[in-house]
Amino acid sequence: MKPTVYIETSVISYLTARPSRDLVVAAHQQITSEWWELALPKLEGFISALVLEEIARGDPQAAQLRLQRVAAFPVLEVVHEVQELAEAYFAEINIPEKARADAYHLALATWHGIEYLVSWNSTHIVSARVRMILEEVNSRFDIRTPIVCTPEELMEI
Repeated sequence: MKPTVYIETSVISYLTARPSRDLVVAAHQQITSEWWELALPKLEGFISALVLEEIARGDPQAAQLRLQRVAAFPVLEVVHEVQELAEAYFAEINIPEKARADAYHLALATWHGIEYLVSWNSTHIVSARVRMILEEVNSRFDIRTPIVCTPEELMEI
């Protein structure tokens, strides 16, 4: 059985975006393409209705491309327990209201027992501070914490 991975919106955006002139963003785009081609086939990928909602925004052609790239992935449900967990994360991590969805990405991967969550969002998802808080909250709920990482960190799967 393949390891499971929740693919957060930023990864799909980096995958399908026009090449950036910003060197860091361009590097993330390249790494994402390599991860998608080399590592993702060794994983069982999952998304959520929240991811679908987020990638459907913006330029219609770009949104269509993003939606096409994830069309084959199973979609995780936002059940009541996911909502409760997301609210706990939201309160503990101190995420601004406009980024409340980030708590839901974390809760979806956690509640559904996904092994990895990949993201380029280093503010509210992939940070040492958030990882520590996730561990603390999840220990109170007695649930396993997924490994939260960037695609670059998950290349060697």
